Amino acid sequence: MREVTIGEAARDSGVKVTTIRFYEARGLLPAPPRSDGGQRLYGADDIARLRFIRHARELGFDMEALRSLLDLAGHPTAPCADADRLAEARLADVRRRIAALQGLEAELERMLAVCRHGAAGTCAVLESLGNHDHCSGPHLPLN
Repeated sequence: MREVTIGEAARDSGVKVTTIRFYEARGLLPAPPRSDGGQRLYGADDIARLRFIRHARELGFDMEALRSLLDLAGHPTAPCADADRLAEARLADVRRRIAALQGLEAELERMLAVCRHGAAGTCAVLESLGNHDHCSGPHLPLN
């Protein structure tokens, strides 16, 4: 594959130009060579790395985990225990967030079931939002 400009790299990888620059600044993507005119030039390995980063970010891996995964991917004979550990931690976080969302869903359903088109002065939704004691239980933060 020939070297391409940052715009072409963005199209080929599905990563925005500004995000490519961000990844370069953070050291996730090596600084590319430049053309005689000063344009960044990206090769097939760069595009593959950008796709890897994009997919890992879509799966919710944070920057620290992403850095570790990229390092591991660069050492094909290394054991993948660290990758497994990072994926297990991410899965645990996803499951925690799902549980939190299910709790929020149940609370919103309960509030709506009690209210259903009454007047604002007696609205169960507004009462619950104004006084947590009206809720059926604690809410887990999503973050």
